[in-house]
Amino acid sequence: MSNNNTYELVVGLEVHAQLMTKTKLFCSDSASFGGMPNTQVSPISLAHPGTLPKLNEKAIELAVKLGLAMNCDIENKNYFARKNYFYPDLPKGYQISQHSAPICKNGFLSISSAQGKKNIILNRIHIEEDAGKSVHDIDEKYTCIDLNRAGVPLLEIVTEPVIHSAEDAFTFLTELRKLVRWLDVCDGNMEEGSMRCDANISVRPMGSTTLGKRVEVKNLNSIRNVKKAIEIEFERLVSLTENGQDIIQETRSYDADKNITFSLRSKEDAEDYRYFPEPDLPPFIVTENYINHIKSTLTKLPEQIKADFMSLYQLSDYDAQSICSEKEDIEYFESIIKHTQHYKAVANWMIGPLKHFCKEHNLSLHQFPLSVEKIADLISFVESGKINFNNASGRIMNAMIENKALSAFEVATELNLIQEKDENAIEIWVEETLTSMPEKVKEYKSGKKGLIGLFSGDVKKRSKGKADMQLVQRLLEEKLN
Repeated sequence: MSNNNTYELVVGLEVHAQLMTKTKLFCSDSASFGGMPNTQVSPISLAHPGTLPKLNEKAIELAVKLGLAMNCDIENKNYFARKNYFYPDLPKGYQISQHSAPICKNGFLSISSAQGKKNIILNRIHIEEDAGKSVHDIDEKYTCIDLNRAGVPLLEIVTEPVIHSAEDAFTFLTELRKLVRWLDVCDGNMEEGSMRCDANISVRPMGSTTLGKRVEVKNLNSIRNVKKAIEIEFERLVSLTENGQDIIQETRSYDADKNITFSLRSKEDAEDYRYFPEPDLPPFIVTENYINHIKSTLTKLPEQIKADFMSLYQLSDYDAQSICSEKEDIEYFESIIKHTQHYKAVANWMIGPLKHFCKEHNLSLHQFPLSVEKIADLISFVESGKINFNNASGRIMNAMIENKALSAFEVATELNLIQEKDENAIEIWVEETLTSMPEKVKEYKSGKKGLIGLFSGDVKKRSKGKADMQLVQRLLEEKLN
């Protein structure tokens, strides 16, 4: 982003996360994704006269769980309000939400930024119901409505305007998605709309503490798109400011194909929503006993597990961060190290060949075609020095996948890939290599020490990958020096 020495970017995010409940927030309609349009509805979600909402207790549990994980204060006395703003895809004509008494207040989520560790401060987390979906591209004359999503429980996670780069917004959303998935609060599938983000963006002169006039970019459906939209708006707002033009407080959308934002409507302020307490739902109390019970069920969070992995298994920050990016990766790592103590090697294999294979074949790690015992056996075999990593992660692993009855040792023996450790045999290959490259040997001796890699590669080729490369390196250096 340009001009960042003159102007400061200020961003606050509003993230809507659909809760992983079986039913909707105020009725027993299914909350699952992917049903045929308007098949997950009932008289309550269709707002038939005389029907009454009833609160889904699981939504309260998940809200408290996320609030505790994000260091929030949990509100004991809660109530719902009607948000009287026209929603064309909510049959009631209003949304039921929380207003002045959000269930979770304050709190923060820690992220790693270019400036080091940073706490992104939250304003609130509140519960509300989702709206249905308006579909504009099925009929050329009419907008179609799918009400399956109407009434699905949401948490709205609202940050303070404390984010000052598109990269930090990207990192915050990445960490938040990791957290909601870890806690089984939300599946985080932005492409399905179960996690959506609105970004409130403004600029101000560097050093100023006064917030500028903001624009809101709505319904961003990928973390990358959030980053791009913020970058575009920063440039646009700075350009308007420098040209002496007014910034209009408005709601905008992002077109990913054209990589532009465009205006939707002028922005409403909160008072335009006309909230009042929902008369059909009684207030609900979240007791300290209930909060403590939820707290007792919380498992260690990814950041704590990452610190443990670095301490217990001497993993680097990068390795631990990579493994702790997803819940299933942590579980997979822990299942492999039950069978081998080569922790660093396990991390390397997971980040490298195992993930690469899974990506290529569209599998999750838990679907990898070899058992964790077989993988641990293969890793231990490499670490013993009897086979090299390249052969193990290529020919041997593929052969084991084709014939799962075979062990790493059996495959390596059959393919003649057991590493040669006989110094006399390796010395013959080294001599052949140096004899075949007299000019390169002269260049090496005149100072081109990088040629050692060329010699090593030739020995490896002559030995068909069987030579112990540490021994090769030692013998080459002895003969060349």
